[in-house]
Amino acid sequence: MLSRKPASIAVIGAGIAGAACAQALHQAGHAVQVFDKSRGAGGRLATRRFEWIQENGSEGRARLDHGALGFVARSEVFRAFVQTMQDKGLVAPWQPALAPDSLALEQDLALYVVTPEMPLLCKHLLADVPAQWSFALDRLTRDATGWRLHAGGQVHPDAFDAVVLAIPPAQAAPLLNGLRDDWARFASLVPMQPCWTLMGVAREEDASAARESQWSLARPELGPLAWVIRNDRRPGRAADPGHAHWVVHARAGWSRLNLEQDAGWVKHQLCTALEVFLGHEVRWAHAVVHRWRYALPPLGRTPAHPLPPAPQHWWDERLGLGVCGDLFTANGMEGVEGAYLSALALVQALHRSAEVDVAATKDMA
Repeated sequence: MLSRKPASIAVIGAGIAGAACAQALHQAGHAVQVFDKSRGAGGRLATRRFEWIQENGSEGRARLDHGALGFVARSEVFRAFVQTMQDKGLVAPWQPALAPDSLALEQDLALYVVTPEMPLLCKHLLADVPAQWSFALDRLTRDATGWRLHAGGQVHPDAFDAVVLAIPPAQAAPLLNGLRDDWARFASLVPMQPCWTLMGVAREEDASAARESQWSLARPELGPLAWVIRNDRRPGRAADPGHAHWVVHARAGWSRLNLEQDAGWVKHQLCTALEVFLGHEVRWAHAVVHRWRYALPPLGRTPAHPLPPAPQHWWDERLGLGVCGDLFTANGMEGVEGAYLSALALVQALHRSAEVDVAATKDMA
């Protein structure tokens, strides 16, 4: 139970759920620290920067959005947040032109992207919050001083009144063992969907450029590819004359079947599948693949995977321990929106248990 106001709180995870949670708690006056195993904020709102040597000996550079391709805003709360971020120039609507052979999108689907690169939304939310990167938490313990964080055989020097886990359920489960075994059991059973992603820069031939000049997004009907994106045609992305910037997400089933395959083999398979879809050879200047083990929450709930005990989050007031993220599909919302709403719901629960004014959660800009 939280006994101090302000409380010292560790937020584990710097994706949208962790960033939104940390910012709200910070604005409420709590002493918040964020910890993430990655080198920076963003989580699945990810952009890869890479460099390579081109055929003429010059250095090539590119930035490709290899995580979430965008997000929707269906709830009133999240729409207000997105509008605020849009007013700040951080978010832009994306109305992609679909490829001729693509499956249709939902008619009322309004997509948004972060500009000029996806991690900036989380970086903005965490601008005033202390963060420690490359911190791979492997154990949580409690002593007389509070919660202690263990990573790589070392114990972080600070003790915390509360800990929030905003990480994929498969990563949260072992941390919850012995603390909340019921949460750990549920988290370990959630079948998060994996995704292999191909990203790269190709030389754009005149013929292919003419054929593909009118579209930026495709949902292939058949084959291993779920999404094909011309990243250089998304809002806020720089044009690269003579080159096409591709991001290709494989289907979850194909990714699961080939999850442990060698990256070189996966790259060859996805490059070939892209050429089949486009109908011509792709002349790559540079291409790599990335494996997302925990890309998306389950497509649907089954008797084996019912809704969590709480509809939007987990919060144990006695322990000062919480969990949030798109695992919970808050208010029926999934993806970025669900993660954001789950974070807000957890913050409100924490405020109620600490008897703190919840007004700070209403303005998260």
